[in-house]
Amino acid sequence: MTRVLFILSLSFYALALPAQHRQPAFEMNTRLGRGINMGNAFEAPDENAWGNPWQPDYFEIIAELGFQHVRLPVRWEPASRSQATPPYTINPTFMARIQEVVDKALDEGLIIIVNMHHHELLFEDPDGQKERFLSQWYQIADHFRDYPPELIFEVLNEPHGNLSPALWNVFFADALTEIRKTNPTRIVLMGTADYGGLGGIAQLQLPDDEYIIVSPHYYNPFNFTHQGAEWVGPQADAWLGTVWRDTEAERETVESEFAAAFAFSQANNVPIHVGEFGAYSKADLDSRVRWTTFLARWFEEQNLSWAYWEFSAGFGIYNPSTKQMLQPLVDALLHNEMPDPAEVDSRVIYQSNFSSGTDGWNLGLQGGAGGTLTASSGSLKIGITNSGTETWHVQLTRPNIALYQDRMYRIVVLASAAAPRSGTLYAGKNGSPWNSYSGFSGITLSPTESTFIVTFTMNNSTDLQARLVLDLGRTTEDVEIREVRVEEITIVVTSLPEVELPELHYYPNPAREHLSIVQQGHWNTVDIYDLRGIVLGRFEIGPGKSLIPLEGFKPGPYILALRGPGGRTGQFILLIE
Repeated sequence: MTRVLFILSLSFYALALPAQHRQPAFEMNTRLGRGINMGNAFEAPDENAWGNPWQPDYFEIIAELGFQHVRLPVRWEPASRSQATPPYTINPTFMARIQEVVDKALDEGLIIIVNMHHHELLFEDPDGQKERFLSQWYQIADHFRDYPPELIFEVLNEPHGNLSPALWNVFFADALTEIRKTNPTRIVLMGTADYGGLGGIAQLQLPDDEYIIVSPHYYNPFNFTHQGAEWVGPQADAWLGTVWRDTEAERETVESEFAAAFAFSQANNVPIHVGEFGAYSKADLDSRVRWTTFLARWFEEQNLSWAYWEFSAGFGIYNPSTKQMLQPLVDALLHNEMPDPAEVDSRVIYQSNFSSGTDGWNLGLQGGAGGTLTASSGSLKIGITNSGTETWHVQLTRPNIALYQDRMYRIVVLASAAAPRSGTLYAGKNGSPWNSYSGFSGITLSPTESTFIVTFTMNNSTDLQARLVLDLGRTTEDVEIREVRVEEITIVVTSLPEVELPELHYYPNPAREHLSIVQQGHWNTVDIYDLRGIVLGRFEIGPGKSLIPLEGFKPGPYILALRGPGGRTGQFILLIE
């Protein structure tokens, strides 16, 4: 077994940056600090359509909690809000409503980001909708021209569809021109194409403007953060039960995914604001807390400002019906310190060898794409002559990777490209329906060889013929891969301490047939997890003595998690003989 060492972040972003022309943007990014999205309200087709209308006291609560800013997603497109034909006038009543919300945020001492969200017609027909898009931004900017710098504009949320990365650069620059006619020094956020992810950063072309902040979103691993999400589709239900354990390997995955963003930030002297990150409520709360705690603290260590998605709906920290906070998640965002990661051991189950051939890798070409696959000098080389129109039109695959249900895996790829470009890395089924087991991880390749890491748990049934996939369509930059390996990961337990919990006694430990729990009624349930974070059983407990049956549990260490009223939690380690 080879111990996987926890690699500390290179923290490119935290390096001293030269004092160049974007200093005002860095100053505002520092002020933005910690924020939260007012989601599922004004980006709905109607403010009440998604059951989460904005309330004036929300910003008082947000400020009192200690957030520095709010992000206000706004859908300007509906007929009730703006005209679809020239002169594309925004409804004065709706503009006044947004002004009311902005004023309230500023009154509470919050910085507020106003964006354009869900402009679906623009994504479908960019050229046909461009005049309307630019007119709307001129009107918004003109209306708020005299507002203080604590109001920030974000041009467009998650560009995608027919608004390609190349078109997005043009549309952003043109919208910025409209904004600058009346707001010459207002901070403006620039999101990324291809749905706002990190992979779109390499394709950005920044205007020469000292008031721009780049704003990607982060929801990885997607099959964890969006498990059970109704809008994703039926595949999201298959992800239910996905956990995030905060292991060394999972942290390395995050660091590898952000490395290209830090390099872009340093090369262009531009700050980064993570405009959205969050895990849906159907994920288990303990995993959500671990994931959120790590990301919030790590973003801050890298000098990134951030805005959690969101306040009072499916991802939220506040229940508008009960008017109660989800305190463990609030603590994760604002109070928890950075914990130590869980140590892992790894065992290599596949190691590439390109010294004498392509090692079973294949290049699939669809949609008119063209390219070649060769092996030389110990590397796999992919030459792309025609990129096709979808990422999977150029698809590098390697079948016959054995993945066992409920086990954790780590994919490591060392690769480079002739010029900066994006790709998608995953493990999945080598046959219909060609689904992914690991989620779809966007990677950004550059002429400098980089390490890309994907960590996942095999929640699907065992597949002894799974495939590794790297989608490389849509652009023609050649790719070189020097190494690929797949490791099976297990969590290391360095000790089995007896943990004292208030008003609770448990014995014996180690145990065999059963565990006795004696308490006064402060705990309601106990969950038994294995060291991979998989829930193996849940038991109700009450005042006095409760017996937890252990028949069927294999010998070894387990984590027992206690839950009580008001979100109270505790845990201890049990050894079963």
